[in-house]
Amino acid sequence: MTPDHNDLWFLPLGGTGEIGMNLNLYGHDGQWLMVDCGVTFPRTGRVIADGTVHGRGEPPVQMADPAFIADRREQLAGLVITHAHEDHIGAVPYLWPLLQCPIYTSRFTAEILRRKLAEFDLLHRVPIHVVDVDERRTIGPFEVQWLALTHSIPDPNALMIRTPAGRIFHSGDWKLDEKPLVGHGYTPGTFKALAEEGVTAMVCDSTNATVAGHSVSESALEKGLLAAVDDAPGRVIVACFGSNIARLHTLANVARATGRYMGLLGRSLINMAGAAKAAGVWNTDDHLIPPAHLGYLPREEVLAVATGSQGEPRTALRRMAMGSHPEVELEPGDRVIFSARAIPGNEDAIEALIASLREQGVEVITAEAADLPIHASGHPARDELRAMYQWVQPGVAIPVHGEAEHMDAHAGLARECGVPKTLLGRNGDLFMIRPVPGMRRQVVETGRLGWDKGELVQIISAPLS
Repeated sequence: MTPDHNDLWFLPLGGTGEIGMNLNLYGHDGQWLMVDCGVTFPRTGRVIADGTVHGRGEPPVQMADPAFIADRREQLAGLVITHAHEDHIGAVPYLWPLLQCPIYTSRFTAEILRRKLAEFDLLHRVPIHVVDVDERRTIGPFEVQWLALTHSIPDPNALMIRTPAGRIFHSGDWKLDEKPLVGHGYTPGTFKALAEEGVTAMVCDSTNATVAGHSVSESALEKGLLAAVDDAPGRVIVACFGSNIARLHTLANVARATGRYMGLLGRSLINMAGAAKAAGVWNTDDHLIPPAHLGYLPREEVLAVATGSQGEPRTALRRMAMGSHPEVELEPGDRVIFSARAIPGNEDAIEALIASLREQGVEVITAEAADLPIHASGHPARDELRAMYQWVQPGVAIPVHGEAEHMDAHAGLARECGVPKTLLGRNGDLFMIRPVPGMRRQVVETGRLGWDKGELVQIISAPLS
């Protein structure tokens, strides 16, 4: 199955019909362009779009099976990474030996990627091309332009993918944040200009398509986080996504205002902060103390930011809940603040973690229960989606990055916005954008691979009974 010079195809192998492990392919003139290559969590007991249920005992690191494109890697022109979240970048060290293609991404994302590749002794094998905002690169038969947007991580980018057959706007993960605090912002004129040029199709994030209104800005959280920390009698542990450098900046402000010292617990958090400093997106006024010092400070002077907001095993917060963390031991009267919301599929793990903390006399504040906002989603709610459709005015809407209910809601909104045609599918479907928009269902077999004892293994999922 190879596209010719008249064809412009979109083929998702992961991330369409589910949230996580994004792996997208665009086909034109005998070649393919891959966009993103991410991991996901095991989805224990949860039905996903292909009607299967994942069971217990699976490898904790999972990713889309790239067999289709790995078998055709001589046709793979390159891999573009839109941003440094794990569900978009995390599978690269595991899958690159099967792909062996050049990688194109922004400076901050490249910093994160280099650290990952070094752990697998791949750093000097993988060609990484660092690209600036608005830059255009020719990758095989595709011309790719990087467009600045905002998200819950520094310097995310949307893509304008141009070919002689047609032009595709690929949103990546995004929101419209007027005050993102860290990294580049966005300009509506960038996207309005695309409409003047003509956009054949828009492939767009659906995560919050069921949410009314507009997402909360990162700049609006300081008041709520300050209130959540200010009256705590003991240690404060804040669990959040480590990639959200803006949230760390806000928490550093809170630490100064409350007379506390801030430290990071968890390798991924420390790694992200190091990458932010190397990429020039860390506020030099935000000082951190070494994790080992946190245990020696008076409890009322500690504000620790920890990994584990999704209840993941072996993270810092989980280890504290189990009493096995080497630097910090929680005591009754300490407070844990969840400055994050559950990724679908992680609810049970988070509830079990919260129950364990409360059994130890630790006070828990969640984003849902807080009186003021202490978390802001990185994805667009319905008003933001409407704005983007009004700016870009695509001929075809293709909802991705969501479960069925999110993509259905997104498709309905696109139709309300006057998009002439909407293509709604899932992993393995071939979206034929040109010459005539249409779909072929399940033309490619998809699945999951796991990383188990140093090797990739096929994950066999049970059919829904």
